[in-house]
Order: sequence, then structure tokens, then C-alpha cells
Amino acid sequence: MLPIITGSNYNKLARWWHSRHNHSEYGIPMLEKAISFCQDKMTALDAGCGAGGRFIRVMEKHGFKVTGIDISDEMIRIASENHPEHYFFVQDICEFETDMTFDLITAWDSIFHLPFSAHRIALQKMCGLLAPGGVLLYTLGDDIGEHTDTMEGLPFYYSSIGINANLQILMSNGLTVRHLELDQLPEKHVSIIAVKDKAMSPPPFLEFNLP
Repeated sequence: MLPIITGSNYNKLARWWHSRHNHSEYGIPMLEKAISFCQDKMTALDAGCGAGGRFIRVMEKHGFKVTGIDISDEMIRIASENHPEHYFFVQDICEFETDMTFDLITAWDSIFHLPFSAHRIALQKMCGLLAPGGVLLYTLGDDIGEHTDTMEGLPFYYSSIGINANLQILMSNGLTVRHLELDQLPEKHVSIIAVKDKAMSPPPFLEFNLP
């Protein structure tokens, strides 16, 4: 399923999604844990920010100026209305370009909607956008492959390249994993917190053949 279709379907669910998640605690303990690893707390990127809400408020509380991107223009419209002091753009993380670097990047329940072939691109992009010492928090599926499911009667595509491939990409891009948790057992939901090494130069022996 093309990202533009996923974005279109989220447009139809935006109000429902926002009312369901705006004030929930879902993901907040993991976000707080990720922030505890941050040495600097100035700039944050929320990749797949949806309509904003709980994650934006927590990052704001800690002093971050947030840039949010999402492929749903209706989600971005709601986020911009609710958080006018931050910045929101209709963007695909794989195509997002900026001269900024970020002290914190989050991608909570978003990149698993990417095409299977796009995971390496997205993860490398987020690693590259991190400032030295910056922290990356994101979620993925503990599986390898792709499938389609439904939410509120609409089809949504999901894919994952698995835990090992994700760890290899992180390490090869100069990040150290500080926390990995299968946080919704028995569901195959994985949360990862990784920190970008200050030197930003991965060891020369880290070479992998990934899908």
C-alpha cells in the first residue's frame, strides 16, 4: 500500500484518532525514559506525529521546540491548531529534508506503515538527523514481512524488517541501543531507545548485508 493511501485513510480517522489518543498515557512512560537519556533538550522531531497531543505536551514540558511531520494533512491540520507554538508539515520521513539536527527524534507507531523496502531509508534518515548525543525513540514489529489489517473498517498496511536488522542499522549509523523492550506482550510490539555516539563514526568492522 502506498503511503499516500495510508495518509488518505488517516485523514478519514483523524478526529476519531485524536479523541482516542489525545489524553491517553499510551507510550508516555517510554517517552519519559527516552528523554531521561537526552543531554540537550532543545529540538525534537516527531515523525508520524498524527494530530499531536500527548507526546507534544510531554516534549514541550521538558523544554523542546517540536517539529512534527505526518503523511495525513488532516492530522497535521489538527496538530497545528492545537500546538501553534510548534512546527508541523505534511511530509514522508523518507523524503523529509532539513538543515536542522535534533536532540530527540520519536517515531511512535508510525514507521511500521512504511513499505517494506523503505525501512532502511527511514531509519538511516532519522539517524542522520540526530545531533551528536541525540536520542531516538521508535517502535517496530517483532517480525519480518508485511501484511494488511483494518482499523475502523479501513485497510492499513504494516511491515517490519525485524529486530536484528534494526539493531544492525542503528549500530552501523553510530548509535548505541540503551533500551529495547517488547512492551505489549503477547503482541509483537517493540520499543527501542538509542543514543547517537558523540564521535558519530561507527567502528569500521560494522558491515552488514540487510534485506
